[in-house]
Amino acid sequence: MRQLRLLVALDTHRNLRLAAQAMCVTQPGASTLLKTIETTLGVPLFERMPRPMAPTQYGETVIRHARMTIASLGRGLASLESLRAGATGKVLVGSIMTPALTLLPRAIADVKARAPRLHVGVHTDSSERLFEMLERGAVDFMVGRLPKQVAVAAWCYEPLADEHACVVVRVGHPLLDRRGLKLAHLAALAWILPKRGNVLRERFDAVFAATGVPAPRNVVEADAPLVVTSLLQHTDALNVMPLEVARHSEAMGLLRILPLALPCTLAQFGLAYAANRPLSPAAALMLNAARAAAGRTTALKP
Repeated sequence: MRQLRLLVALDTHRNLRLAAQAMCVTQPGASTLLKTIETTLGVPLFERMPRPMAPTQYGETVIRHARMTIASLGRGLASLESLRAGATGKVLVGSIMTPALTLLPRAIADVKARAPRLHVGVHTDSSERLFEMLERGAVDFMVGRLPKQVAVAAWCYEPLADEHACVVVRVGHPLLDRRGLKLAHLAALAWILPKRGNVLRERFDAVFAATGVPAPRNVVEADAPLVVTSLLQHTDALNVMPLEVARHSEAMGLLRILPLALPCTLAQFGLAYAANRPLSPAAALMLNAARAAAGRTTALKP
């Protein structure tokens, strides 16, 4: 574990002195330990540069597995501590926003009814960042989209549903009284949009490109739901968001869905987990509950 921790510390700090400090060892001790690892493996793991140290292609591979091993051991120790405390285990789920608001609450309710002392953690983020967490073992499984470039054989993926988008505004917005709205009417208005690179932003821009309507230029880029909601409530700006997220916010009286047919459908999302990393009993229980909740969830369709 000291060797694995050193590799991760070196990758984090890219400096031998700082990595040694993080591990509470001397710099010569850390240097000797690194040489021992490289001698054992027979390959150089880091380029020796004055500043910063950079992992070689061999180092990147070993560091990735070191992070996974440390994360897996951490989850095992957490599960052991839960058992000592009388709980039944721990499961960490990563999810994009739509299933986090629709599918996962039903699944968690089912699981907690059967195992009330099970510790459930949910982390919401983009599919890209969730997959990074899944790779290093920081979550047990994710509900989202696999990146296009991944090796499919290494991952189990179960498609669940499509995601549809809509345009939302503040309560009392003047456009809510207008009928026959079209995309061309909205292009010159102020918008709050996800940052470029976000899958929803890419699909939104593609809608304008396909219709020949110039894309909005008066744009504020924001992703955090609370920030978006606050901006909407203080301006007449428009925002594009997943339909189920919008319905949830509308039901709470935070915003309104604009009566506009937006031909913007996101790629299908699903359940994803590692093919070669067995799920813990707690994670398997949660995964099965998510499958069951998806089977009876009809709100994901517009």
